[in-house]
Amino acid sequence: MAEKAEKTYPVLSRRQIEGLIADGRSVFILDQYVFKADPWLKYHPGGDKAILHMVGRDATDEVTALHSSEARQQMNRYRIGRIEGRWVNFIPPIQGGKFRPLSDEDAGDDAEECDQTSTEISSNPSSRDVSPVFDNPEPAIRKRRPADGLPNSSSTSSVSSIEADDDGMSYLDTVTKEKTTLDLEKYPSLDFATQDAIVAKYRDLDQRIKAEGLYKCNYGAYAIEATRYSILFGLAFLFLRWGWYVSSAVCLGAFWHQLVFTAHDAGHMGITHGFHTDTVIGIIIADFLGGLSLGWWKRNHNVHHIVTNAPEHDPDIEHMPFMAVSHRFFQSMRSTYYDHVMEYDAFAKVMLRIQPYTYYILLLFGRLNLYRLSWDYLIMGRGPRNGPAWWHRWLEITGQIFFWTWYFYGVLYLSIPNNRDRFIFFLISHMVPMPVHAQICLSHFAMSTSDMGPHESFPQKMLRTTMDVDCPQWLDFFHGGLQFQVIHHLFPRIPRHNLRRTQKLVQEFCNEVGIPYALYGFVDGNKRVVGTLAEVSRQAAILAKCQKVISESDDPIHGHHH
Repeated sequence: MAEKAEKTYPVLSRRQIEGLIADGRSVFILDQYVFKADPWLKYHPGGDKAILHMVGRDATDEVTALHSSEARQQMNRYRIGRIEGRWVNFIPPIQGGKFRPLSDEDAGDDAEECDQTSTEISSNPSSRDVSPVFDNPEPAIRKRRPADGLPNSSSTSSVSSIEADDDGMSYLDTVTKEKTTLDLEKYPSLDFATQDAIVAKYRDLDQRIKAEGLYKCNYGAYAIEATRYSILFGLAFLFLRWGWYVSSAVCLGAFWHQLVFTAHDAGHMGITHGFHTDTVIGIIIADFLGGLSLGWWKRNHNVHHIVTNAPEHDPDIEHMPFMAVSHRFFQSMRSTYYDHVMEYDAFAKVMLRIQPYTYYILLLFGRLNLYRLSWDYLIMGRGPRNGPAWWHRWLEITGQIFFWTWYFYGVLYLSIPNNRDRFIFFLISHMVPMPVHAQICLSHFAMSTSDMGPHESFPQKMLRTTMDVDCPQWLDFFHGGLQFQVIHHLFPRIPRHNLRRTQKLVQEFCNEVGIPYALYGFVDGNKRVVGTLAEVSRQAAILAKCQKVISESDDPIHGHHH
């Protein structure tokens, strides 16, 4: 019997694809094929937002990094066409991109022009609004600011030249341009040839990593992890029985701290590489033992991996009104993840002024916020209700009930005799895992939050927005793989016990393509994070002075009294 002929797909022009997106279709490019993901949006275990951020883009590297080969094969059912030549990314609608509907008149007339456009550099990759950084009629690249940190005197937009009707926005635009200019000078050019070369070497590196067996899990290492978890959990209940409540709470908090790392591995399918198997492992660890939703984490974390450190889009840096790692939060921007405006109101202005001092205090209670987010995800049904992951939500709810029963009823209520000791136990057990929150923030808070436009490659963006932490090998158990976030963001499915071996290969890659590899000690990294928070606080104070000058001045144009 003759083999079934491989299905052929029509060539779609750039203009046709733009028309599909204008009609509300979720279309992206993968390995030169055009995919329409609309039927899969509500079933995607990683959430719909991760897909929406890829609409109109070549998602090959992002999809490859976050999905198994089996998942890639299943995606082929959503192919609707193919492209020829190099794809020029649009800005997705969720990020503000605007698209022209495809009318009958221009469907044929523009086809030849659009095919040519898809292989050339376009100065306007989407019909979006004008960007103050990339589409400024004035030169976008400004001189590096003087060493004293003040804007260059020749700048067209300084503190002393803010106009009355912009309420200090000219100052924010100036800071945005300066930050972007520094990144443009520090990292490789965004021209297609340079970025394509980086992508080619990144894909070669992925093949080398596979050839060296670094995607294979070291189950012996997990046996050691399980032993450590069992000792901590056992000691927590032994001390609880003896009435040593503080010691018990410390051990339980340390147990939760360590569990997070393996739940993180399972969420990325980094243990067995099987979707349902690793998901069940993750739910048992996160929900049944830790009271946190693995499904919420997946939905949140996949978006974080795709739009890392983008203030409008990355939920991992959206902590208003308590903290801000970029001056861009002063503009009360809308979060595309949470679907609400992050108001820069009076409370936020107070908190951001003191954020270098409240940072570690807030991290002590970070787990309480994760409870809130987990229950919001499960109660509101934000995960898939149909498809292969439909039952995960119900397993998670069962796990949550189990957790709140054994911890709140079994430990706090039945095992501790009075409210004072219960309160102390609750506080200590939830404050001890604080280092994991610091470790997560450490990887990104001090790194770039600039919007470099749609042409920046996936590997360059990950290296620009992420740092690694230098620590001795014997301390790897404490960091749980989070000290290798650069490597993890480039290759999320590599088991964490292989990340140290992979680090050397990534460093060689960075040297070859000319991208700085951010590596700091734990103390120095924390200093950089606190320094970033302090810088944003200073910028908030400057903005407040600008606005005060504008509101109180007799001459609002120049901001001076006469």
